[in-house]
Amino acid sequence: MDFTHLDSSGHARMVDVTEKTPTVRSATARGSVTCSPEVIELLRSGETPKGDVLAVARIAGIQAAKSTPALLPLAHVIGIHGATVDLVVTDSGVDIEATVRTADRTGVEMEALTAVSVAGLAVIDMVKGIDRTASLQDVRVIAKSGGRSGDWVRPEEKA
Repeated sequence: MDFTHLDSSGHARMVDVTEKTPTVRSATARGSVTCSPEVIELLRSGETPKGDVLAVARIAGIQAAKSTPALLPLAHVIGIHGATVDLVVTDSGVDIEATVRTADRTGVEMEALTAVSVAGLAVIDMVKGIDRTASLQDVRVIAKSGGRSGDWVRPEEKA
């Protein structure tokens, strides 16, 4: 099996995408933060001590999508043309979904995963004084579109 991020000597390298044609690409990722019932009640009432947790997490996730190449050394610097981060308070915590779009030479799966991860970390950062057990769970890509490999949806996410 050939690994695209290794050269002929087995050293890490950034894949050269220079010759690829830019196409519209999209990726959606999901994850969740589990929290105590006390935190969930505070999130629902909007009375968390540090302020609007969901707004901060949303902005953190968008910023993270744009910062992915600074965090992952072999990720390409690409134009992020759209990024949404949605957070929903549930009975067990906060569900997070991020969709990132581009018209570039490589996909945005890592950007969507990074957005969900950092949004989740922002939630934890803002509630950790109330709930030290809050944790980020099940971060995964659920769908992608565009590029050579085309469209893909995680099998358990299909309707």
